[in-house]
Amino acid sequence: MFKKIHSNRDPRDTLYSELKKEFSVYVDKGNGAFKSLICGYPKFIFGLMIALLAASLILAVALHHKMVPPDKAAKVPKAQPAPVSAGFDNIMAAGNALKQTIRLRRQVDSITGKKTLTKTDSLLLLHDLDSLQHIRINLPH
Repeated sequence: MFKKIHSNRDPRDTLYSELKKEFSVYVDKGNGAFKSLICGYPKFIFGLMIALLAASLILAVALHHKMVPPDKAAKVPKAQPAPVSAGFDNIMAAGNALKQTIRLRRQVDSITGKKTLTKTDSLLLLHDLDSLQHIRINLPH
């Protein structure tokens, strides 16, 4: 049932080399046709290139006002707190969040360590996991 399959494939053959063998004739014909077209009509190709660049420039300028987001100057700017107190407040908030996270993790670990969970354990676990998710989302950056 389980026989070893022997292959006569050359190990140096790769997918690229096989594709190259198969399609090189068509690629060479396409390269020849492209070169003859370029050499036969150089002024036309140059003019076409310039026309495409000009069309690209015109479209970029014409569509530029649609790509720019609406002006945010209409919103009332918030009063900026002093940088030192704002930084200290962020540090305090992060510390409190870390303390609460550690407390909740310990509680979750103690609940999940039990072999069987009661209904109150399940509800407490869901509440703690929701609190952890809320802390992670609202953590100051």
